[in-house]
Amino acid sequence: MSSLLDAPSASPISGSSAGARILVIDDEVGILNILARGLRGAGYVVEPVADGAAGLEASAQRPCDLIILDLMLPGMGGVEVLRRLMAQRPDHRVIVLSALNDTPSKVTSLELGAQDYLTKPFSFEELLARVHAQLREGRLRPVSLKAGGFTMDLIRRQVRGAFGRVQLAEREFLLLRELMSAAGTTVSKEHLLASVWGYHFDPGTNVVDVYVRRLRAKLGMDSIKTLRGEGYRVDLA
Repeated sequence: MSSLLDAPSASPISGSSAGARILVIDDEVGILNILARGLRGAGYVVEPVADGAAGLEASAQRPCDLIILDLMLPGMGGVEVLRRLMAQRPDHRVIVLSALNDTPSKVTSLELGAQDYLTKPFSFEELLARVHAQLREGRLRPVSLKAGGFTMDLIRRQVRGAFGRVQLAEREFLLLRELMSAAGTTVSKEHLLASVWGYHFDPGTNVVDVYVRRLRAKLGMDSIKTLRGEGYRVDLA
């Protein structure tokens, strides 16, 4: 298995991943050159940049299919870059590539929206396999959900229905996505607390009720049904 320092000449890929655009943000020129050469050899279009601000500008000006991001960047750190990337476009697919191998760095990156985390030094073949996997998953991922008489845009985090089109805040979006994904089925408060807020126990909070009321105010009082003692449900149609 080859290391980063002797990255192999990758075989060109075929299919719909060919020509995908990858933005690489890393301040180590040697790594930028190796990744650019290897990924281009695999058939991708690569834009290498050496700092976070330039990466944010590049992602805003030229849409990309995948971002490979270092965390230890000069000036604006990688965590802040990741936070701004996800605020800029929540559907960004990001692989964090970092010398930091501590659990907090990994957890923070994944919680902010990164899809994968690979530590340095690394195998180029493994990185390439993860790139293939992320691009494949991105193509297969649905961009909308339909249930309860309305349509959710999973990219823009908007909902369209008889009420028109409304923008959802982050937790509103996550809560409604859970309910629409299970349309026709009652979803328990415990499941919603775990999947939307990360509470794997019931802390006695009424946060689910609060956000259900917010969604009803935007979508209509009948948009979400309450089943006492059981949970909440969005109808299939």
